[in-house]
Amino acid sequence: MAAFYFLRVSRLLKKGLPKKQVWAKSNNASIVVSVQVVLMTALMDFEPSAKRLRVESNAPTSPSSSLRGPSSCIQSKNNDTLDQERRQNGTKMDTQPKTAAVSLRGVKTKGDRRRLNPSPQQKFRNTLHQWLVKPPQNPSTTKVCQSPEDVEMAGDCSFHGTSARLLDGGNAGNAFLSDADEKDKPVSPQYLDEDKPVSPPSEDSAGGGLMQTLSHNYGGSEKKEAKTCSEGSAKHNTKITDFFSGTISPDMSPEEQGTEEETTSAVEPQVKWLGTPIKELKRMPECGSVLPPLRDVPGKHTVMIRTDLLRRGRVPVPYPAKFKDTWDDVHVKMPCSSSNLFPVLDEVTHGLQNKSRWELIKETLNKTFSSQPELKEAILKYSASQAKKWDFTALRLYCTKVLEPDAAEHLFDSLLPDMVQLALRASELCTKPIPLLKGGMNHSITMSQEQVACLLANAFFCTFPRRNSRRNEYGNYPDINFFRLFEGSSPMKIEKLKTLMCYFRSFTEQKPTGLVTFTRKSLDKPLNWKSSQTQLTKLHITCEGTIEDDGHGMLQVDFANRFVGGGVTGSGLVQEEIRFLINPELIISRLFTEALDLNECLIITGTQQYSKYTGYSHTYQWGGSHQDITPRDGWQRRCTEIVAIDALHFKNFLEQFNPDKLNRELNKAYCGFARPEERSQNLATVATGNWGCGVFGGDARLKALLQMLAAAEAGRDVAYFTFGDSQLMTDVHKMHSFLTQRKISVGEVYDLLGQYHSSVCKSCLTRRPDVSLYSFIYQQVNSSPAPEDSAMGSTRHYVPGDCL
Repeated sequence: MAAFYFLRVSRLLKKGLPKKQVWAKSNNASIVVSVQVVLMTALMDFEPSAKRLRVESNAPTSPSSSLRGPSSCIQSKNNDTLDQERRQNGTKMDTQPKTAAVSLRGVKTKGDRRRLNPSPQQKFRNTLHQWLVKPPQNPSTTKVCQSPEDVEMAGDCSFHGTSARLLDGGNAGNAFLSDADEKDKPVSPQYLDEDKPVSPPSEDSAGGGLMQTLSHNYGGSEKKEAKTCSEGSAKHNTKITDFFSGTISPDMSPEEQGTEEETTSAVEPQVKWLGTPIKELKRMPECGSVLPPLRDVPGKHTVMIRTDLLRRGRVPVPYPAKFKDTWDDVHVKMPCSSSNLFPVLDEVTHGLQNKSRWELIKETLNKTFSSQPELKEAILKYSASQAKKWDFTALRLYCTKVLEPDAAEHLFDSLLPDMVQLALRASELCTKPIPLLKGGMNHSITMSQEQVACLLANAFFCTFPRRNSRRNEYGNYPDINFFRLFEGSSPMKIEKLKTLMCYFRSFTEQKPTGLVTFTRKSLDKPLNWKSSQTQLTKLHITCEGTIEDDGHGMLQVDFANRFVGGGVTGSGLVQEEIRFLINPELIISRLFTEALDLNECLIITGTQQYSKYTGYSHTYQWGGSHQDITPRDGWQRRCTEIVAIDALHFKNFLEQFNPDKLNRELNKAYCGFARPEERSQNLATVATGNWGCGVFGGDARLKALLQMLAAAEAGRDVAYFTFGDSQLMTDVHKMHSFLTQRKISVGEVYDLLGQYHSSVCKSCLTRRPDVSLYSFIYQQVNSSPAPEDSAMGSTRHYVPGDCL
């Protein structure tokens, strides 16, 4: 009944009736009691009020009740009136409250309804007693701005009142909470008027004790609730930076929320970056050297266009003029090859005969499509073996549920026919055999953006032969046909389709005129890291911004899967997949790039960004088309260089500190960063972040240090994006400053990593060591007190033997 009386009294106060009295029936006798007595009786679930009117009514009534209306203040009746009522009714008043068991006598409860434990209930009663009966002397007030329209009043029979019902305005149908629900679901202030401010209760106000108790019992203070609401409205339109921000999770317990809020407030300084100003870091094309003439070099560089006709603003001309058909194990098997055969039932002989699959593809796709089922039927006609396996649900939802009628009409009448013609020009545009970039190769492929678009259109219509299963010669290559993108009903697939269709629409409306280069690179000889005398280079580290936006003109790191692109044509939607979606020309690397080995990377130069986006993973949303204004280099490539390096996947946290694993990650990063043929002053800054962390289990502070070592050895500065983690920004910057000020070389840091593994990790019996990596380095290098390291938490400081 607590919530009922709260709401009823609130309405009376809002109506401006300061002198009205509330009537309560008990034992068929009407007794006039004060508002305070009614509230205390209801909230404490006592026996009928007539048995307990012997309350300390001589206590002065303070106008500081937290339910006080803007212009109303209800005062208690004086002692004489109460004595008179007692004599008339002959009722003996109890001075002690009943126990919880007695107070619930005659009340039906369900098994799933929550009861207060004795200890919290006693604390609850004491607080109520202090608030209602013995208010403090301070007359300060706490106002609850609530109009009668905020909450619909229920009748006495249908409103089962508890204080939980009043607070849990967003779950009116579930008045009773289990212990687990109470811990995991903080209260939502939906019962408050969102347009009106709510003053937080002061510590010395009369209502402070009650509000603190309710906050403790039902999941958080009004301050936290308001913060959650304000953040919730903004989270939907955020980028990856905000996805990693240290906001309070709505599923945290009150204790966890308190800890997290303290940490967040401590690591949210006004400073958003540290180290070298980003404007002082080198970018392309300003820092780059003059490129040599573009030419085809057999065995090293395959160029698929006429280099002598390459002009700025003109679409490159394919080379050679006629299609050269190649069907072997070292080149891409093209759909337009004469060896691409398809078994067809002969109507005369009733036997199977091999016919050209390309002719069937052209015949099928040249027909007019007016709906998604017709498109599905066309694709399955030349992929008959997949008819029972492929699911086109996502494509159907995109065409029928997502697109407006006008947009759907444009798709089938204009865009898809343009994409069909682009795909069917494969033998005209991609005339030179495309080599497979196999493991161990150091080879480059340069093609025009028009050739890339032609190949992507074929991927959309699923025409590439031998690429629908991993049980063949392409088992160690990523998927390229888009059939996995079409299946399922996930909203992420819909957003992917929006992003990719934006690319095809942009290309067909204005054909780009540049080139794109794909380079597979391997590190033949690993470095001797321990003997390196190289000093660390400059560091700019920030908790704001993204690699693709703020790292323009830099060497941008793709946190890759060994199968480049990861799940871009499937269900994946994190850093790598997002980059491949907004720069779809990256996707075609999956056509010819074998899975990366331990000492290999893939470098892609010249791709264009076609889309904007918000969110990350399941919150990802296509944000509209993007106009890429990145300048072009001498080969007519956009000055966007992306390096795909795949990190190891660690299931055991301590495993990554093993020297073999450290060497692997260092060599992988160095392979991606180093350009031995270039001078250091011509190398752009590395734009990177938390490589191999997240689901891959990498430690962000270790990975940051490893990348700084690799970049230093490669002669590059570092721009590090922590994706919203300001504490990581502080910790990494402190470590970088500590090492550079003491002129600690790359080899010395590498030696310290080995010491950490042998003296700390090897003897560790828990999941994580007691001593953090950074704390260990501080104390080993200098016996003076180490700078505060947030990664240590409650771990002890490691003191080496020579420092005792």
